Parts: sequence; C-alpha cells; structure tokens
Amino acid sequence: MTAPRCTHTITGGGGVPLYVPEYGNAGGIPVVLIHGWSQAHQSWARQFTGPLAEACRLIVPDLRGHGLSGKPEGAQHYDNSAPWAADIDAILRTLSLEKPLLIGWSMGGWVVQDYLRVHGDSAISGFSLVGSSGATGRHSPVEALERRENDSAVRATDMYGTELGANLRATLEFLKACFATPPDADDFAIMTGFNMLCPPHVRAASRKRHEDYRPDLARTTVPALVQWGVHERLAVSPMPEQTVDVLPHGRAIIYTQSGHAPFWEETEQFNADLLDFARTCHEDRGSA
Repeated sequence: MTAPRCTHTITGGGGVPLYVPEYGNAGGIPVVLIHGWSQAHQSWARQFTGPLAEACRLIVPDLRGHGLSGKPEGAQHYDNSAPWAADIDAILRTLSLEKPLLIGWSMGGWVVQDYLRVHGDSAISGFSLVGSSGATGRHSPVEALERRENDSAVRATDMYGTELGANLRATLEFLKACFATPPDADDFAIMTGFNMLCPPHVRAASRKRHEDYRPDLARTTVPALVQWGVHERLAVSPMPEQTVDVLPHGRAIIYTQSGHAPFWEETEQFNADLLDFARTCHEDRGSA
C-alpha cells in the first residue's frame, strides 16, 4: 500500500485527535477524501497513485472513532452534526486549505453534509456524495428502508455488539455487501483489519442517525456530484436520485459495474471523473 507523503495529528471538535495523512501532489488541487462507516483512510488506496494523485493534494483523514483517530466514549460524540462538522472545519483551517473539494463516501457523505449544515459552502469549491444520500434513518424513502431491512448483511446488527466472533462475522458480511465483485483476498484482509479498529460504541452511535439534509443541500451554491453504482445495496434507489433532485448545481454519475464502492470497483473511470470535477471546480473558483 502506498505510504503517505506526510501525516498530521489535528485537534478536532472537543479536543479529539484526528489522524490525517496526505497523498499526491503537495501543490495540487486540494481534495479531502472522507471514508465511510467503520472504515479508515485506506479505503481510498486506489486514489493514491495515478493522474488524480499527480494533479491533486489528497487529504485523507481517519474520522473520529475510526482508524488511528481518537475514539471518545459517549454517543454525543457521534450522533449529531456538531462534532463531525467541527472536525472537518479543524482540518480545513489547520492545513490552510484554500477552497478544497469535499468527497464523502457513504457515512462520509453525511459528514460532508454535517459540515455544510453548520458552516455552509463558502470555504469549499465543490463536493461529492459517493454511495450516500441526503436523508438517513427514518427520513429515507420507505421503499429504500424496506430493501435495507430485508438485507441482513447491510443491517449488520452484530457489528454493534461486543461478542468478537459475531462482530467479526457481521463485519465480513457487511464488507462483502459493499461490492458487486469481491476484492481479492489480500485487499479484503486489509479492509477487515481497519474495519475492526472501529469499536462497537462508535459504530452504533454514528450509524443510527435520523438526519434530513435536504434543506441544507438545497441552499448550496457550489457544484456537486452524486456518484453511485447500479448494484448498490446501502444507498439504494431512490435515495441517490432524490438527493440529486434537491441540489441546485448537482449532477449524477452512475457506475454500471459497481456496488457501494465505485472508487474501488471502477477505479480508472471514477478517478477520471473526480479529476475532471476537481479541475472544473478549481477553474470556476479562479474565474469567480
């Protein structure tokens, strides 16, 4: 796996230490890649080399409760917008990022929207929600809730428990549900390892949220993408479509060979799409 160009320990909301590695071009377009629920920065490993990394400064934090970042006890550190928004704001300010893009996968898309809810979009040039949506929990479309409720691997209730065997089995099944085509054994082992760094109390509090971000998205003024795979089992239709509909400057990119993680399954196309989006946002910022 590609080593980071540099790493930072940044003090996030409430004093939580955040592990923030960087990859790519130090002088490139700043892009913050925000991983999903129970994941870590290594989720984005296929973005760390190639044309995207050559053109962009990739800032790839471990979210609070995940990876090598701090894991405070107490649901209040995870079950609302304030701490997540504070963390992203701290990263942007500490690293003096000028009009970065925010790219959030799955729950990372919620974190992007937490930031937008609290801080607005004046400090960024664009954002993307990858395998994510503008409504969570009971605010999700009824048909989507029914599909998820009938998918035991996606429900993953044993991932909230402390019995290690059941937790590990549920984690493995959840990871398999993220992909249309399973990763190879070595990659899957690495994914399993960093998923198990996320404790049950973090998993429970950070996932069991009921948020309606659509009013926040409707107020955005910067370009936005919603990217998802045809074989999605988590942010299932019509969740992403409804999210695109409320974005004043949004558009959809759909990946025909992917499930929940198009950046992994269709890496070349995803990276090309993201680089094109980053350049467009950067140019728009320069002409503003």
